[in-house]
Amino acid sequence: MTEDLIRALLRDQHPDLASLPLHLAATGWDNQLWRLGADLAVRLPFATDRASDLLVKEHRWLPSLGAALPLPVPTPVRLGLPSARFSKHWTVVTWVPGSPADRSPITRISSAGPLAAFLTALHRPAPADAPTNPDRGIALAGFAPAPPTPALRAIWADAVAAPAWAGPPVWLHGDLHPANVLTTDGTLTGVIDFGELCAGDPATDLAAAWLLLPAAAPFFAAYSTDAATIRRARGWALLTALRMVAIGEAGPPGGKPTWAPAGRAVLERLAR
Repeated sequence: MTEDLIRALLRDQHPDLASLPLHLAATGWDNQLWRLGADLAVRLPFATDRASDLLVKEHRWLPSLGAALPLPVPTPVRLGLPSARFSKHWTVVTWVPGSPADRSPITRISSAGPLAAFLTALHRPAPADAPTNPDRGIALAGFAPAPPTPALRAIWADAVAAPAWAGPPVWLHGDLHPANVLTTDGTLTGVIDFGELCAGDPATDLAAAWLLLPAAAPFFAAYSTDAATIRRARGWALLTALRMVAIGEAGPPGGKPTWAPAGRAVLERLAR
């Protein structure tokens, strides 16, 4: 991606934004993010075939969901259509300041309350046409991780054995690992990348108590749920942490070096 291409796309489809300052801000798993002026960003599919569809999904659902959420999220405000210049959908979203937590972890346990409030607001029953996800919000029994210690294997077995979610499918972020939240001075200040947005078992998102926070107990003191859901959430945290370590240790071109230490920190918290 180049600045000239993105300016040309803006001139073609959103000319009122084309003269704003523009620079590359980040390259993620699916998209590149370009800062646009003081308050906006352009997200363009970059690395995966599915990225365009994920942006369209966010554009459909996130504006209404985001309005009820108590933390800043990158709300889509414009949709870019496929064209001769660029063959995929792209979006313009609101800019959320902060540093990704895989680089600047949450260190203040006071973030447990805002995270609990965020997920309480998000986890409302989803409509019948809400998207589903083959890898999120589902039963853990279909996964086969290889936890490296007896303590972690016991956590996984307990999570798989926990009673299933008996409530309605609720809205899920679906991907609340450290690279998808933002911090300032060790405090949670924003949630980004809703590409895995779907409906299902809230345990997937509640794994964030271990994935993001220095301790899980204050989160569950603020978020009301049942013991079985907490057991499943521990399993999701373990599964996600193992994936993070594997991706972090993969090396280029697909590896994310900051993910491995973040994932290992989660495994240590789970094993306490």
